[in-house]
Amino acid sequence: MQIKLNESANTTIVQSDMTTKMSISQPLERSPQQRTKAWRVATSIGVSFKYAAAGVTYAFNTQRNFRIHCVMGTIAITIGALLHLTGVEMAVICIVSGLVLTLELLNTAIESVVDLTVGQTYHELAKIAKDCAAGAVLISAFASVLVGLCLVVPKALLLFVH
Repeated sequence: MQIKLNESANTTIVQSDMTTKMSISQPLERSPQQRTKAWRVATSIGVSFKYAAAGVTYAFNTQRNFRIHCVMGTIAITIGALLHLTGVEMAVICIVSGLVLTLELLNTAIESVVDLTVGQTYHELAKIAKDCAAGAVLISAFASVLVGLCLVVPKALLLFVH
């Protein structure tokens, strides 16, 4: 499928077999009230938070790795508090833990969109998209472990020495 933009910011979608052309005459930038094809549009900031919470809840309830990362992040923060890490050190642990959870949410979103697009069929590009998203989570998890070790091990060694 090819997507072409013309001068008036309209979109033309052309299927690869060139048998069907579909033009969208509305501009790409539309207000939420004009997005009639959207499933639901957040009408307020409270509703936006509700949708975001629904996404986090969905990931927690359905994604084993998201739950594992939540537990590991909680453990890291608890250990940091017990070792009396500085505010900056605790902030770093919170940031890297949040990054892992954020990437896990994005991984879930990418996997869902890919599954929606290809259905039950195999496609090499779908595999690449899913593998790369999972790889991003893996790299962030490794980095967070390294950060945690760099911050926790010196403080833990001091406790055992004294």
